[in-house]
Parts: sequence; C-alpha cells; structure tokens
Amino acid sequence: MPTIHTIETKSLGDRSYLVHDGDVAFVIDPQRDIERVLKLATDEGVRIEAIFETHIHNDYVTGGYALAQQVGAKYYVNGDDDVSFERTPIADKDVIDVGSMKVQALLTPGHTFTHLSYALLDDAEPVVFTGGSLLYGATGRPDLLGKEHAEALARHQHASAHRLASELPDETQIMPTHGFGSFCSATPTTGDSSTIGLEKKQNPALTQGEEEYVEALLAGLDVFPAYYAHMGPANASGPDASDLSPVHRADKQELRARLEAGEWLVDLRTRTAFAAGHAPGTYNIGLDGQFSTYLGWLIPWGTPVTLLGESEEQVAEAQREMTLIGIDRAAASATGGPSDWTDDELGTLTRATFADLAQVKHHREVVILDTRRKQEWDESHIEGAVHIPLHDILKRMDEVPDGELWVHCAGGYRASIASSILQAAGKTVVHVDDSFDEQARAAGLTLV
Repeated sequence: MPTIHTIETKSLGDRSYLVHDGDVAFVIDPQRDIERVLKLATDEGVRIEAIFETHIHNDYVTGGYALAQQVGAKYYVNGDDDVSFERTPIADKDVIDVGSMKVQALLTPGHTFTHLSYALLDDAEPVVFTGGSLLYGATGRPDLLGKEHAEALARHQHASAHRLASELPDETQIMPTHGFGSFCSATPTTGDSSTIGLEKKQNPALTQGEEEYVEALLAGLDVFPAYYAHMGPANASGPDASDLSPVHRADKQELRARLEAGEWLVDLRTRTAFAAGHAPGTYNIGLDGQFSTYLGWLIPWGTPVTLLGESEEQVAEAQREMTLIGIDRAAASATGGPSDWTDDELGTLTRATFADLAQVKHHREVVILDTRRKQEWDESHIEGAVHIPLHDILKRMDEVPDGELWVHCAGGYRASIASSILQAAGKTVVHVDDSFDEQARAAGLTLV
C-alpha cells in the first residue's frame, strides 16, 4: 500500500498530499511554499515524478508549476484548462503510472467545469483525491466562476458526487483539498476523514435528489474572500514559488512615513497583546487565526503591507502566508514590541465579555456592532445590534454609528480585526472577546 502524507495549510483550510511507494512520489494540489513538499520528500527518501492539479484553484496560488520545474516532474493539468504554461494534459479516465502506483483521472465538474478527481487504484485500500468536489459531508461551492454559472455547476456537482459513489467502492477513502475552514466549501464540513460509504449516508449531494440539492445549495451560499478574484488568473499563468527571503527592516521614522502614506501596518501578535498596547493606526490581524484569509479579504489589492511581529520567525511565517494568496512581498517589517515601532503614546483596546455588555447596557447607551457574516446574523443576533460584516467595514465606514462601539463576532478574532480598524479611524471601541454561541444568551442578552 502506498504511503500518503497530508500537508495542512490551516490558515486557508486546505490540504495537499504527497503519496509514495518508497521510491517515487506524486503530489496532489501543492501550495506555493513548495519547501514543505521538498523537505517531506527528502525526509521520506523519495523523488517526486508527478504533480496533479485537481483544478485551477480560487483560494490560493498553486506551487504545482514551480515544483514541477524544480524537480523535473510531469505536471498534470486538465487538457481543457486554458493556461499559458506547458503542462502534461490529462483527461477523464486517463491512467498514469507513477512508480508502482496507478492514478486514474475522473472528471468531476461542479467546483469548476474542468475539475478532476484522482483515484489511486489499489484494491486493498482504495483512495480518491477529490480536490474541491466531494468533501466531508459537503461539496465545493459552485459560484466561484460567477453567479451566472452557479446553477449549472451545482447540477454538475450533484452528478459528479453520484459518479464517484457509483464507480468507487464504499471503502474508498476520500481525501479532499478543501473543506477544513476553506471558503471553497459550499457548506461546513463534517469530521476529519470519510469514505464513499459514509458519504452516501451523510452528504446532501448523495442523500438528496438533484432539484432539492441544487435549491438548498444555491440558497445557502455565503460570501467568499475578495482576493479569490486574483487566484484563478495567477494559477493559469504558472506562478513562481514563494519568495521567502527576508524583507527590509524599517525603523520608527519609516514606519510613521508608511502609515501616513496610507500603507497598511499589520500587527501580527495575539489580540490580547494588541489590546494591551500597540502602535496607533496599526491593524491587528493575528497569526493565531486565519491571517492570510482576512488580510487578503480586507486589504485594497496592491496596498503595501508592513509586518510587525514579536520575532523574525513571526514575520517570516506571515510572509509565507501572504505569498500563498499572491501578496508576493511585504514592503517592510519590524520586530520587538510597540515601543520599538513608535515614539507616540501607545494605543490600548478595552476587552470585555458579553456579560459585561449586558451590564453596561443598563447604565448607558452603547452601540452593539456585529461583524459576523450575513448567514450567522440571520441565524441569531442581539436585539438592537447593528450589522456590518468584517469584510464590509472599510467600505461601509460611513455607516458605522457614532458613540461607544461594542464590537463582537463569533469568538473574538474577527472582532479584534474590526476593532483595530475602527479605532484607527478614530472610533471609541470596546472589543467583545467572547463566544457568541455560548455566552451571549447566557449573559441575559435578548437574541432574535
């Protein structure tokens, strides 16, 4: 049985795979920071002979082309994909020999029109790499190529799920690329592993008829990050590997000049550390959450970014994360703490709980600002709250009410980002760093 290694990219909610027979290997959907794949292959003592892309990704920049160039592997991309680089075209039902392993391409449109899944043909322990098609209890979203294609792709997705279920044994292990927090998933996924047999029991694409599935899928689609618009074109051009060389170090004077020029200075520390003290005007997008997702979603594309971290390692990690979504280089960096980044009086941010909010509402008038997404708001929200999702904060700043803002999300991370942006704009902010589902109602707040 071939050995399968999963390579997690938690900040984007994705997985890549390296599979080998002890001598040669193939890779499924590698991320742009190919050093992780190369190190794993070296540690395993195998050579990479093939790289397979399930689709032209919309949520990250691929490392497939760069990896193939570096190791001299064949780069398999659907022959019907419109790309500007040389690849080895592959089509439905093609079987590729990689060492002693056999990999069969299966056309599974839905997430895209040309999406492929790859079945590892092994009678003992069959596996299928499903990319953005069949996920754990869900499927890939069908609207990333435009709303005008969503219904057609949703119908394709239903048919593709049934194809996999009918052609592969129930014991086949499913190994998707998306679905671990990625916004490429149409709905939340279930569990951390699955099989075709289990999906037949739990996946709406396999338990519902086509019309019911399509109607529910399209009705339930939520927003997706703005940077997705740039990923398809980048991947179709054959992107280079991540440039992880150190970026320019800036002193206090340069940091001030960059801030005054309208550039983004991003504080990578935890929201707790940011609240205790930060350089005024900086934004807090902590590395302990979905840093690259929210940076890419919020920033006006092309705006220079300076990274502020506690250590060079923290800056390097943020730099790596940025390259995965096509922000190739930070403009500058600085390390240490806020007193190393500014001579101004440090800013602080008041943190509170939902219990605190319930108490203060009895004593003075405050504005409750809910920064969750629309689907979350529609499910339940605090009576009287104002709703502006995090991803809309910058473009809807003129809609933010005056007064004391108590800003919350579902758990605190997004609210910290929003609070830092609002505070930099001169607003009076309290960051509600608490669990909405567990504590809002328990605190006595009225939910509607």
